[in-house]
Amino acid sequence: MNDDTLAVGVLLFEGAEELDVAGPWEVLGFWAAHIASSPVRVLTLGPRAGVVRCAKGLGLVADHDLTTAPPLDLLVHPGGDGTRTLVKEEPHLAWLRELRRQGTVLASVCTGSLVLAAAGLLADRPATTHRNHLDKLAKIDSSVDLRAGQRYVDAGDIVTSAGVSAGIDMALHLVGRFGGAEECELTRNGIQYEPPRA
Repeated sequence: MNDDTLAVGVLLFEGAEELDVAGPWEVLGFWAAHIASSPVRVLTLGPRAGVVRCAKGLGLVADHDLTTAPPLDLLVHPGGDGTRTLVKEEPHLAWLRELRRQGTVLASVCTGSLVLAAAGLLADRPATTHRNHLDKLAKIDSSVDLRAGQRYVDAGDIVTSAGVSAGIDMALHLVGRFGGAEECELTRNGIQYEPPRA
């Protein structure tokens, strides 16, 4: 990979919510393949390389395991039933802390933010999650500044989104952040994402 390539990883794990993975992947992958003016590589990684079974049974393929993945500029951490285990897995939490230490931007979808909180990464920071799990996020870390009702919250090196489909909005925001407003709009048009205006 060239030094100037933006490396984006989308995490897979057993019980990940399908749209938490596929929504951001579609946005970031379309941007990388058709819009980005600088090189972008989007890859999948998981606890092991190969097929990972998601929450509703869809099998997705992890390109790399956590030890063989290249350095990442951005990691998308989905939510889903599998986060119930991950919030208690110290090796996974330590891996996330190390990514942040290395300068990787961490972006969570839905209950992925609970895992970030369990790693101590949301302390005294604004964040959001699925509306049905805001209380769980507060229970893990009461210092989190909960932003109920927001589709995503950008706190610099950590970006969190609300439930499931909100990951698409967050991913488009990340395209704008890394590629600029024009590339964001071209990506939005390219995937024909036109949410109703309030």
